[in-house]
Amino acid sequence: MAFWSQLLRVPEVPPGPACSPQGPLDRLLPLGPESADLKGEVTAKKLSPSSPRGPAAKLEVRSEESWNHADVVRYEEADSTPRKPAINAHERDGVPQICRVCGDKATGYHFNVMTCEGCKGFFRRAMKRNTRLRCPFRKGTCEITQKTRRQCQACRLRKCLESGMKKEMIMSDAAVEQRRALIRRKKRERIGTQPPGAKGLTEEQQMMIRELMDAQKKTFDTTFSHFKNFRLPEMLSGGHEFPEYLQSPSGEKAAKWRQIRKDLYPVKFSLQLRGEDGSIWNYKPPAESSGKEIFSLLPHMADMSTYMFKGIINFAKVISHFRDLPIEDQISLLKGATFELCQLRFNTVFNAETGTWECGRLSYCLEDPAGSFQQLLLEPLLKFHYMLKKLQLHKEEYVLMQAISLFSPDRPGVVQRRVVDQLQERFAITLKVYIECNRPQPAHRFLFLKIMAILTELRSINAYHTKRLLSIQDIHPFATPLMRELFNISDG
Repeated sequence: MAFWSQLLRVPEVPPGPACSPQGPLDRLLPLGPESADLKGEVTAKKLSPSSPRGPAAKLEVRSEESWNHADVVRYEEADSTPRKPAINAHERDGVPQICRVCGDKATGYHFNVMTCEGCKGFFRRAMKRNTRLRCPFRKGTCEITQKTRRQCQACRLRKCLESGMKKEMIMSDAAVEQRRALIRRKKRERIGTQPPGAKGLTEEQQMMIRELMDAQKKTFDTTFSHFKNFRLPEMLSGGHEFPEYLQSPSGEKAAKWRQIRKDLYPVKFSLQLRGEDGSIWNYKPPAESSGKEIFSLLPHMADMSTYMFKGIINFAKVISHFRDLPIEDQISLLKGATFELCQLRFNTVFNAETGTWECGRLSYCLEDPAGSFQQLLLEPLLKFHYMLKKLQLHKEEYVLMQAISLFSPDRPGVVQRRVVDQLQERFAITLKVYIECNRPQPAHRFLFLKIMAILTELRSINAYHTKRLLSIQDIHPFATPLMRELFNISDG
């Protein structure tokens, strides 16, 4: 706990000199509650019911048949033709209004008469068909009620006309299309006056995204300019030899080594380092090997992982909701999510076309053994990177994914699960609304579901990776102090 207390409470300084994985961990200077005032939960502004409606008011889209009484009054004021009163004062005073044709509950004025939805549709269809209807009972005086209105179409149409419904008020197909085009144009004009990315996001959701983007900018440098003093892989041909226990492992270590070799055999990486003077240093794994070259990469990968983990810890501490949690829950969330956030950040620098992670002067490239690219995709972590990169996400979507992963209430050791669950739900809703606002195309209608499925898959990869890391650590210790804390690796 003392380790984490120092890690999470010391005030943070801006990124400066190299973040050396071999240096003391107290160089990581986190952001404490006393050094920033980023809280400020902002509630969404609500329009007052009494706010005036002017030209800028929201346009309500309705069909011509669903005008209410006020709509008809405005229509009739603009029309110079005389008309009879459509409704008496008693009905306007709040008494339920009924359909003038069948007596059902009325929904508004339709074609000049207060009617129900059924009679409205019947009148429009009958007029557009323009067919002559006959009473099947040869009387022409059938009583039209809610129960009998389907029995005689001729008498129902007669009563519609007697009630005052007007054929000339039915809009033609061309007029309907013209009106719809006008509504669409007005909607586009209204949307165009709003700031990009804020069309459906509340003020609180916009603030959450701004805070996450600010945290990402402060703690993740895609040029990796501060990643220095790292160890490079040892060249096996240069006379370096493995310890005796790796040359001929036995017993339990031999079984673990066989499993590790089986898991990692299809995956080979080459490394390229571009010097500031223009020089290039290349590392390529041997084509034919026993698999033990994996261990030459471990010190370098430990240094890179530690550098990334420190940035992720700082990212979490910039988030006000994270700082508000008890330190025990902060530790539990970081231990559970650091690897996942690390992979989400690595995906932003992954080039799927070349299979390369472009980390500033460093490049990690997948080696394709004998053209078996499909075999490489059997490795879950590599498949994850290709699937996620294919979605072509925005920076905002990446940081929201990081927040959803970080605030997972089911991490071991989390006490305030309900609070964390509510925070995760808010970030997930924000991501969904952001996608709906910024990706209206039909091709993206399932993007949110795809992202959530990928996050679920990443949880499984996290558990599998941790198990693999512990197996390697057992036969060849390589983890840095921070890695041992995050993955609960005992010094023994």
